[in-house]
Amino acid sequence: MHQPPHPSAALKAALPMTDLDMLESQSVFILREAYRRLKPTALLWSLGKDSTVMIWLARKAFLGRVPFPAVHVDTGKTFPEMYDFRDRTARDWGLDLIIGDCPPVEAIDPSLPPAARKSAGLAALIDRHGWRGVIAGIRRDEQPTRAKERVFSPRGAGHRWDVRNQPPEFWDQFATPIEDGAHVRVHPLLAWREIDIWRYIERENIPVVELYFARDGKRYRSLGDQDITSPIESNAATVPEIIAELRETRAPERAGRAMDHESEDSFERLRVGGYL
Repeated sequence: MHQPPHPSAALKAALPMTDLDMLESQSVFILREAYRRLKPTALLWSLGKDSTVMIWLARKAFLGRVPFPAVHVDTGKTFPEMYDFRDRTARDWGLDLIIGDCPPVEAIDPSLPPAARKSAGLAALIDRHGWRGVIAGIRRDEQPTRAKERVFSPRGAGHRWDVRNQPPEFWDQFATPIEDGAHVRVHPLLAWREIDIWRYIERENIPVVELYFARDGKRYRSLGDQDITSPIESNAATVPEIIAELRETRAPERAGRAMDHESEDSFERLRVGGYL
């Protein structure tokens, strides 16, 4: 005999989608499109809150298993707490972890911030593995240059980004490259805000690096290398407290990142050249 659905399931189906539900659904769709249309593909994991949420979404999109490698472009200057988090989380989630090195500072353009090492390290990895899709956890609200990105953002040969000549994206129709040596940067979190990330972390109980939580009146709001990242004044020691703090603050998210005090032209040149 046919059994009626459980009342709680019927109630859940009848409830309208929340804003987090819609963001999650959009990101899952983007991740599945990237997997379907771009092979081979890799997912960049900076070990921060955004890319960790992105891996969580990928696990949801593919029934618990991430079907592409998680790539950490390592400068060797990451906080010890982040390395511990990487190794523990990669093991717990069964990730195919690829760790790539970066060239020395002397090998990059001296007019660019030291973060340009990551661009060179990522370019070497893309060339070595032949990735056609590279999934990254950037958001439009994070930094003005990143707001110029598309969801599927083609990079030409040599990993160059033509910021003034990008394909339109109507009705979730995404462009993919056709030229040799090109690839596509895919941005599943582009429409998310910082507070959305933390609300989703709270809802899903997603683990993040402990440095995000206040200790002795300071915490890290954005994480990068030790030599270019500073903590902010804060007493927010839990996820709900961070969310409450974000509702009140007017300070930019990356105020503690040294490279964000460089000129806008410098940051755009970084991204044009392949920066994360």
